[in-house]
Amino acid sequence: MGILRLVPILCGDARDLLPPLVEALDNLFGLQIELQPHSFDPEIAFDSSRGQYNSRVLLTELLRETDPEDTRILGVAGVDLFIPVLTYVFGEAQLDGRAAVVSIHRLDSQLYGLPPNRPLLLQRLRKEVIHELGHTYNLLHCHQHRCVMMSSTYVEGIDLKSDRFCDRCLAQLRRAKVPGRDVAGA
Repeated sequence: MGILRLVPILCGDARDLLPPLVEALDNLFGLQIELQPHSFDPEIAFDSSRGQYNSRVLLTELLRETDPEDTRILGVAGVDLFIPVLTYVFGEAQLDGRAAVVSIHRLDSQLYGLPPNRPLLLQRLRKEVIHELGHTYNLLHCHQHRCVMMSSTYVEGIDLKSDRFCDRCLAQLRRAKVPGRDVAGA
């Protein structure tokens, strides 16, 4: 069994989402999940002109923290992420690689002037984590509207898709020899 290192990055009061996230992901990709603090300064990814953190810089730093025994490393950030060509991203991953990062920031209903909703926030976080980890297994964006690999550019898009893979994406995961017992299709 491989290891998924889950690294909280500037999560603040959202750290309480990590234990239920670990429980939800347990065995999904056939990986043992271990929480690990980061050893780098996340502020190196901060772009003061945008007031956001560059997800590519965070991915680079996460990769420096991996051990050869680690199958995957996932950063869960409590800050707003961007890549230079987009205003924001919910997350980013190396396609067919080992590292991914997801932001909690834009998944929170409070950002949109709505009351706090922790169950919805956890559901959105789970979907985005599964989506980004899917990219690390070489899955591209899917056109099936309910597939977790469907691209979401707005939080409402995340709400509309499921946390499961469509049959095509699931077959590709199985060809990638993902040993998870609970990798589920639509």
